[in-house]
Amino acid sequence: MNSPLTKILCIDDDADILEIVKVSLEVFGGFTLLTCLGGHDGIRQAASWQPDLILTDVMMPEVDGLATFKLLRQNTATANIPVVFMTARVERSQMAEYRALGAAAVIQKPFDVTTLSQEVRNVWHELPARNN
Repeated sequence: MNSPLTKILCIDDDADILEIVKVSLEVFGGFTLLTCLGGHDGIRQAASWQPDLILTDVMMPEVDGLATFKLLRQNTATANIPVVFMTARVERSQMAEYRALGAAAVIQKPFDVTTLSQEVRNVWHELPARNN
């Protein structure tokens, strides 16, 4: 059985999206959330904060979500943290690419603020058991 999901790191290049996700996951979900504006900050924060789960946008400047994911996997401190892509890019070929990388799941944007926390919980419960 998975340990309880409490700490979530969210990476996006849009401050408004980060605020909406923060409200959704903290208010509706009761999670502790740390937001990062872009991939570089997200990678740094993930290593030090050690979240249970990482949500990342795919389309970001400088370091996009796919590069962020790959860099997280290369760091022993973050290699085993499940990553969920949050994106509007959900065509079949794109979904296959996310799965091939090893993403835990994909949440489609735009998302429903009132149900996002339950979507995240569902992803967590579907993950293989982790001993954290």
